[in-house]
Amino acid sequence: MDDLKVIETKDLLLAAIEDYKAGNSEVHPYDLAKELEKLRDLDEKEYEFICKKIPSELFAEMLCEMPSYIQEEITEVISDKKIANITSKMDSDDASELIYNISQKDEELAQTILSKLDNEDKEIIERLNSYEDHEAGSYMQSELFSATLDEDIGTAVKRLKKLKEDDLLDNIFHVFLVDRNGKLIGGIGLEELILYEKEQKFSEISEDKITNYSSSHKSDISEVVEMFTHYNLSALAIVDDNGKLLGRITHDDIHDIIQEQDTKQLYSLAGVNDDAEHEESIYLIGRKRAIWLGINLITAILASVVIGLFDATIQSLVALAVLMPIVASMGGNAGTQTLTVTVRQMALGEISYEDAKKTISKEVLISLANGFIFAFIIGFIAFFWFKIPLLGFVIALSMVINLLSAGFFGAVIPILLEKFDIDPAIGSTVILTTVTDVVGFFSFLGLATIVLL
Repeated sequence: MDDLKVIETKDLLLAAIEDYKAGNSEVHPYDLAKELEKLRDLDEKEYEFICKKIPSELFAEMLCEMPSYIQEEITEVISDKKIANITSKMDSDDASELIYNISQKDEELAQTILSKLDNEDKEIIERLNSYEDHEAGSYMQSELFSATLDEDIGTAVKRLKKLKEDDLLDNIFHVFLVDRNGKLIGGIGLEELILYEKEQKFSEISEDKITNYSSSHKSDISEVVEMFTHYNLSALAIVDDNGKLLGRITHDDIHDIIQEQDTKQLYSLAGVNDDAEHEESIYLIGRKRAIWLGINLITAILASVVIGLFDATIQSLVALAVLMPIVASMGGNAGTQTLTVTVRQMALGEISYEDAKKTISKEVLISLANGFIFAFIIGFIAFFWFKIPLLGFVIALSMVINLLSAGFFGAVIPILLEKFDIDPAIGSTVILTTVTDVVGFFSFLGLATIVLL
């Protein structure tokens, strides 16, 4: 069955390569990249054979759509010379990412590939890779379309047409206007530009048609993401400390960044390392997960210690052991709801440390309301189940206490972690689970000891 899949996938890719060479390509590079990934999993030899057959221009488009671990290992499949050629066909941001990924596995090899590029491409890639991961400059591309105020629109459009014909630019949405020193003045959308006559100069364009959205190359990328989402941008100019235009970030890059952030946040809330999950080694993935499982084990032991303090109470009334998990489970779920909402709103910039009092108050009120509702329900269930009126009162009061603490700590923990520059998505779940378990068991068993015994 696998042999048939190999043949089908190989034939599809070979046909797509021939169509591309003939200028009749109808399959999107993303779809070809997925087929190539499939072939890699099915048969490594055929995968290498196809990789060597793919033209550099097509491979540049396909490789951008492939995960980082495949980019890292591409040097094992094709020659340094071809990789350098592929790199030269990429947009600068994609090229810098490829070289960076290769350097993660073999720094010396990455430098060898860089040395095979022309000086301009090499300089651009090195500059982009010099930025920190969180800085806007590391995500920008140097390819853009700019014009000076004294240039006429017709000349600029002809220049854009030539750049497009030579495949030197794509995804162009704006003309960025600069002064003679390259300092950014603003930008005008191409849909606005067509309203003007070709003979007109850019200086004649009405000021209300020129946008001035830009960001510093040192800005945190999260700030750039917020600008795109708040102002519905398709591209954003990136400038240096003196306001000189350096490059741009486009909406497709922001989409990828948002997806990465969402994935990282989801993994972090589950105690899973995002980077580790992209590893192919089962050992490395298992080791990263084991760290968090170990932390969970310690917190579980802490909750068990609390239970152990009331072993005599539990032995005296077996019903407590039956009802005990209900209190802890309800507290854990209520806390997770608050925690998830808080962390997500923090990630979207809707909550800050300054808003802490308002956020905490809201979550406490919601949890308190739910606490009374479910306390009433579980109180009656416990009463009719075990025919002990005071047992219903104990579990009801414990439910209120635990849901109240779940709402409070579910909001407080991530806010405090962010205050101390700790990613709130990483440690919040483990801390919160410990708190709700300890408070739930201690309040329920403590009240039972006082009221029932």
